[in-house]
Amino acid sequence: MRLATWNVNSIRTRADRVAAWLQRRDVDVLALQETKCRDDQFPEQRFRELGYEVAHVGHSQWNGVAVLSRVGLTDVEVGFPGMPTWAAKEGADPTVEARALGATCGGVRVWSLYVPNGRALGDPHYDYKLEWLAALRTAAGGWLAADPTAQVALVGDWNIAPQDDDVWDVRVFATSTHVSEPERAAFRAVVETGYTDVVRPLAPGPGVYTYWDYTQLRFPRREGMRIDFQLCSPALAGRVTNALIDREERKGKGASDHAPVVVELSD
Repeated sequence: MRLATWNVNSIRTRADRVAAWLQRRDVDVLALQETKCRDDQFPEQRFRELGYEVAHVGHSQWNGVAVLSRVGLTDVEVGFPGMPTWAAKEGADPTVEARALGATCGGVRVWSLYVPNGRALGDPHYDYKLEWLAALRTAAGGWLAADPTAQVALVGDWNIAPQDDDVWDVRVFATSTHVSEPERAAFRAVVETGYTDVVRPLAPGPGVYTYWDYTQLRFPRREGMRIDFQLCSPALAGRVTNALIDREERKGKGASDHAPVVVELSD
């Protein structure tokens, strides 16, 4: 079974590209982030024609997460327990954003996650990010406490570079988000509940990234960040036979600024 995650940065813009990639890579389950559309705008039929079932949650042109599966898709859950809310505008009522979607696919509980960006140190969105990650840690740890044999994959865009070699020059980000110690500690806290970054041993750094900003020629200059991860429960981590970051998919006209991350699982 091949499980992939990809921040696609607008599914309506890149539906054909995603469909072609699914066929080329022979992917069974794909978690998407930043779909940037409402549920009624998601190009579901395009993927159903390829044999995939689709679950999606999106409320506007921001955020949005999905799971596509050709090995079954059941028990769809929008948001994890305790997920914090956010007010998009001053004076607006806080709401649960479209940032987490769970589904069981081929016996694996897959969570497509789009962790808040944080914007800037000291910004309210930064506090929201840390609260969001703390709630995820509690929920994800609870799943393993309830069933240590559970096969769970926490995959997606974490908006954190947990180690210095996950960013092209950590000094550039010394006063910004993604590399701050509280964010890194929040990432470690999730790992410490029992989850493993299964990609790092098979695609080690430095110089191996999943995201390159569109500006300042970051991609051709190889100035990227590794912020997209697959964290697997012990039972699932033991099934991992290979992993890759498909850097080639960041190339060309109309590419997302993120590359897909793929894990292969034994039966």
